[in-house]
Amino acid sequence: MDRERKGNVGNRYLIMLLAVISFASCKEEQKPLETQEELAVVEEPMESIEFGFNLNDYVVKRDTVKAGESFGQILERNNIGYPKIFHIAEKAKETYNIARFFQKGKPYTLLCAKDSLETAQCFIYQPNLEEYVVVNFQDSIHAYTERKPIKYIEKTATGVITNNISETLDKQGLSPRLAYIMADEIYAWTIDFRRLQKGDRFKVIYTDKYIDDSIYVGVHNVKAAYFEHNNEPFYAFRFQTDTVKGIVDYFNDEAKNLRRAFLKAPVKFSRISSRYNLKRRIAVYNFQLRPHKGTDFAAPIGTPIMATANGTVTESARRGGNGNYVKIRHNATYETQYLHMSRRKAKVGDFVKQGDVIGWVGMTGNTGGPHVCYRFWKNGQQVDPFKQKLPEAKPISDSLKEKFLDFIKPIKYELDNVNFKPEILDEEQQNQPVFTQANS
Repeated sequence: MDRERKGNVGNRYLIMLLAVISFASCKEEQKPLETQEELAVVEEPMESIEFGFNLNDYVVKRDTVKAGESFGQILERNNIGYPKIFHIAEKAKETYNIARFFQKGKPYTLLCAKDSLETAQCFIYQPNLEEYVVVNFQDSIHAYTERKPIKYIEKTATGVITNNISETLDKQGLSPRLAYIMADEIYAWTIDFRRLQKGDRFKVIYTDKYIDDSIYVGVHNVKAAYFEHNNEPFYAFRFQTDTVKGIVDYFNDEAKNLRRAFLKAPVKFSRISSRYNLKRRIAVYNFQLRPHKGTDFAAPIGTPIMATANGTVTESARRGGNGNYVKIRHNATYETQYLHMSRRKAKVGDFVKQGDVIGWVGMTGNTGGPHVCYRFWKNGQQVDPFKQKLPEAKPISDSLKEKFLDFIKPIKYELDNVNFKPEILDEEQQNQPVFTQANS
């Protein structure tokens, strides 16, 4: 009996001990849960900043302007009454007349309240890729214009000509604007790009332009170029000669200007449909003598017309047989005139640079088809520009020459150290250009 009683006591003791251990274990298991609850963190949504606003604070609506749609109609659709719309438009005029410059296809963004009505509080209009106009009417009405951040990245490219420069650049996926700048702006007077030779080669240092770090908007400018044509080297360096008027030219490594004072034609990709001819006789006028004192360049309506040289606009009007025309004085000796425009862009008093668009081809005045009649004056007399010994562009002044030569030293060193693609066994590959990117 004593032994049995002792056994029962021992069992009860063991059961109690296990219960205590189990209870303690449960308490230990609960501790991490309590700690976990104390450490729980609610993550805030990441800020989405655009146009200077945190878009998370609004209901964001994006769209483009539809044909015939007005600024007022968009606001009315988004719960803004017409009395307030009138005040918004009037106040915005002080900064940007948004109602006047509203254009079909341009993007806009509405920032609306986070309520049941989603009432518009701010309107953002983008007239182009770089600029945006903010009309904020959350509290007081105020409007302002801003520009998106722009990034420029310097790059280099080299290539060997197998057919033409456009094809060479296209194989690399490079912008065709590089070909245009080299052919029409830099080497227009020194190299005939219609007669390039197989094996001609080039190097170029240029700058690409990006908006918001990601939107590529094309080649900004060419800083320097080297073109080897018929085994003859042609250097070109971009240099600003007039900071007031913003005149930029390309010069070779000896400071000689690469262009002439006048372009050969005021329009691109055109043909001469009628030349300067003082002895012209026309059948419809019974073969009477009808001198033609201009050169007609046939081109489709809307083709841009360019100033053939730097100068000041002295006339911009519509008159008689001339139709819409612009006249430019270049210096004491030379003037040019451009007739039959559909529209004029340049105004009297404007200073225009060579290549600037001054109007567009049309059929105004006496004309049988779309063209620009290009007239050229020398010392007050109309002459044939193709029979004139036209001057070269203005050289660098002595005071600027030394500055230019110092300016190009590091650029020339950089250009000379851009290597062409090394020779490889495959002939087809050997002729393909190579693209390299400089550190930005």
